[in-house]
Amino acid sequence: MGETKVRHVEIMDTTLRDGEQTSGVSFMPHEKLMIARALLQDLNVDRIEVASARVSDGEKEAVSGICEWAAQHGKLDRVEVLGFVDGHASVDWILETGCRQLNLLCKGSQRHCEEQLKKTLEEHVADICEVVEYANQCGVGVNLYLEDWSNGMKSSPNYVFGLVDRLKDATVQRFMLPDTLGILNPLDLISYMRRMRKRYPSLHFDFHAHNDYDLAISNVLSAVLAGCQGIHTSVNGLGERAGNAPLASVQAILRDQLNATTNIDESRLNEVSRLVESYSGVPIPLNQPITGGNVFTQVAGVHADGDNKARLYQNDLVPERFGRKREYALGKNSGKANILRNLEELGLALTPEQTKKVTQRIIELGDKKELVTQEDLPFIVNDVLKHATIEERVRLDSYMVNTSFGLRPVASVKLNVNGVLYEETATGDGQYDAFVRCIRHIYRDKLGRQFPWLANYTVTIPPGGRTDALVQTIIEWQFEGKTYRTHALDADQTEAAIKATIKLLNIIEDIYK
Repeated sequence: MGETKVRHVEIMDTTLRDGEQTSGVSFMPHEKLMIARALLQDLNVDRIEVASARVSDGEKEAVSGICEWAAQHGKLDRVEVLGFVDGHASVDWILETGCRQLNLLCKGSQRHCEEQLKKTLEEHVADICEVVEYANQCGVGVNLYLEDWSNGMKSSPNYVFGLVDRLKDATVQRFMLPDTLGILNPLDLISYMRRMRKRYPSLHFDFHAHNDYDLAISNVLSAVLAGCQGIHTSVNGLGERAGNAPLASVQAILRDQLNATTNIDESRLNEVSRLVESYSGVPIPLNQPITGGNVFTQVAGVHADGDNKARLYQNDLVPERFGRKREYALGKNSGKANILRNLEELGLALTPEQTKKVTQRIIELGDKKELVTQEDLPFIVNDVLKHATIEERVRLDSYMVNTSFGLRPVASVKLNVNGVLYEETATGDGQYDAFVRCIRHIYRDKLGRQFPWLANYTVTIPPGGRTDALVQTIIEWQFEGKTYRTHALDADQTEAAIKATIKLLNIIEDIYK
C-alpha cells in the first residue's frame, strides 16, 4: 500500500503541559521538576513539553527550575513550552525562564481562524511569521502546532495546505498535527497523514492524539504507518477530557507492532508511571495496559500450568521489559499450578497432600475475598499446617454476631461438643467479646467446666495495608496453669478470632477425655 518504511520514531511527552490539563491535576514546581528529570534522565524521552507560556508566576518558577536543571545536564534543547501568536509576549516569557524552545500554537482549521481569530489566512500567516522571526532573533527554536488540524483536513484541507505552503520555508523545525477534539479514526488519519507527507516530503511531522473515541493508540499506529516521524504522549494517558496517548502503550505498540525504534528505556516505564500517579492523584486503572496492577497477573490455574510447561499464555509484553514481574493470582479460580508457582517464588516446599490442603483453604478464602496475595501465602500455609492434625471434637455449627449504634453487640451461638449441641446468647463490649461470653456460659453453666482466660490478643495484617487484606489473629490463653497460643486467618477479623478460639477448645478437650 506504499507505507513509509518505519525506522525510528521521536517521542515528545506532554504530561507536564497537556497532561496537567486533566481536571483536578495541578503539579507543584518541585513535582514538575521530579517528573521532568524522570522523563529525560530515566526514560530518555526525546523531548518534553513542560508548560504553557504566560499562565502564572508559579508556572514560570516551575519552568525555570526545569530549565536550570536541564542546562546543567546538557538537556535544555529537549525542553519545550507552548506559546501563542501574540507578538513578542510568549517568546519573552519563555526567554525569562531560560527555555529555548517554543511550540507555537496556530490555527489549523479555517473555522478556528475565521471564527475565533476573525482573521484571514494571510493575516494569520503574517502574525505567525512575526513570532517565528522574533523567536529566531532571540535564539529560540520553533515547532508549529496546527490546532484543530484534524477538523481542518476534514472540512477545509485547502486552508491547511495554504497554511503549510506559506510556512514550509520558514525556520520551523517540526509541524505538529493535533487531533485536538479526538475526532479521527485510523482510516481517515492514514489518508490525511499520507496527503501531508506526499505534499511535503521534506518536512518533519508530529502527531498529537486525543482519546475521546478511545482511538488514541490506534491513531498513533496509523500515523506512524503513514510516515509521521514524531508522536506526542503523556504518562498514564493524562490529558484534557479523555486524555492523550499513554506513553507506555505507545512504546509497546511501536516496538511490537511496527518494529519501530525509540530512545525510551522501557524498564523505567512502570516506576515513572507510579511517580506521576502519586503526584497527579489520578489512579492507574487496574486493567491499564503495561502499567495496570492486574495486567501481568494470571488468574486461571490452567494459565499457570501452560506457562510452566511451555510459556503458552505469554505474549511479547513480557513484564520484565517494563520493570515488572508476572504474578499468578491466588483465589477461588486458582489451581495447583498457581499455588506451586507462588510457593516456588517464596522458597516454600510442600508435599502433595499439604499443597492440596493449602489449595482448598485458598479456594475457601477466595469465596470471601476477591484476591489472595502472595504476601498472604505464608500465613495461609502456617494456618493450615500447624493445626491440621487436631481432631475436631468441638465444632461451631453456627453463630451470629451483630452490632448497632448505641446498643451493645449481641452474639448467638450453636456449639457442638462431642456430638451434643448447645445454644447460648449473650451481649458484650464488642462482637468477639459477646461471642466469648456465649462460649463461657456454655462451658460454665451447661458443661460444668472451666473456660480458659484470654491473656493476649494480637491482630496482624500481611504486607500491603489494603482494607481487603487477610487478617491473622493470634490469641494467647491461660488454662490449668499452662499457656496456649492459637491463631487463625480470615478476611474478617472477628471470624479469624472465632476460628482461633475453636482451635483452642479442641486442644484443651484432651484434658477432659
